[in-house]
Amino acid sequence: MPYDESVPPTPRRRPLFVTVAFATVCLSAAGCDAGGGSGAAQDLPRQGSSGTSAAPPSTNTPVPEKTSASPTPSAKPSKSAPGRASGPLSGKTVVIDPGHNPNNRLHTREINRQVDIGTTHKECDTTGTSTNSGYAEARFTLDVSHRLRTLLQDQGAKVVLTYDNDRPYGPCVDERARIGNEAKADAVVSVHADGSAVGNRGFHVILPAPVRGGAADTSKIVEPSRDLGTRIAGLFVRDTGSAPSNYVGGNTGLDIRKDLGGLNLSTVPKVFIECGNMRDPKDAALLTSASWRQKAAQGIADGISSYLNG
Repeated sequence: MPYDESVPPTPRRRPLFVTVAFATVCLSAAGCDAGGGSGAAQDLPRQGSSGTSAAPPSTNTPVPEKTSASPTPSAKPSKSAPGRASGPLSGKTVVIDPGHNPNNRLHTREINRQVDIGTTHKECDTTGTSTNSGYAEARFTLDVSHRLRTLLQDQGAKVVLTYDNDRPYGPCVDERARIGNEAKADAVVSVHADGSAVGNRGFHVILPAPVRGGAADTSKIVEPSRDLGTRIAGLFVRDTGSAPSNYVGGNTGLDIRKDLGGLNLSTVPKVFIECGNMRDPKDAALLTSASWRQKAAQGIADGISSYLNG
């Protein structure tokens, strides 16, 4: 859940070119009718409706499988690691931005500090959401990001993580954007999971809107970010079997936002992906599955590779 926002955006009709572009990628990725999108959407705010604190445990939502993909806090892995000497992505730099930090809840004063996102000011960061059983979004995003890093490194890419269990809170949303900019990344993907109403299911990829104000100017990244996001959306369908969101983006799997600091302040192609809704039991069963998280990482990796290879 991209929580560098305070007000959910007003629903709007998806531009025709976005829908057509997504449909084109879906056709090349074995179609968009895979996976479930059942359940009527509730009349609650579509994003961030659950707040930022973890919900009490529930016996109706599965407990996540154990996995060794994420290192222990004492491991302190390097945030930047080169890929193989050769491979299809050799010479490319990819920045992965795992949403939130599981320790943000212990540093509310620090993460509530306002930072400049170009057009306005927002909180430094937030705690993110969780499943009803208490599986935190921050744990999910870091696990998927580690899997994604391995897949990209195996193709020769240099991979930089904005955060890797190596700091007490944050980083703030403006720093997350700055890390990608300073790395001169060829692509940046911010990994999230949503916290919407039960019955709201599926993934969506968030694209930067044309924004210009203060330190924000997305004019040079709107088009390449749309290409990156459209490819990720189409290949995420193929690799995970999940359907595009049934509550955001008009079933295109794409959404355009101008209120996210991580996108507004980026000077390199960047998108967010909401991999599913943690508060829906059916989506939560996927998000808490280690095998599905591997598929999610594969879908994102394939989308990035498709974009970088042209």
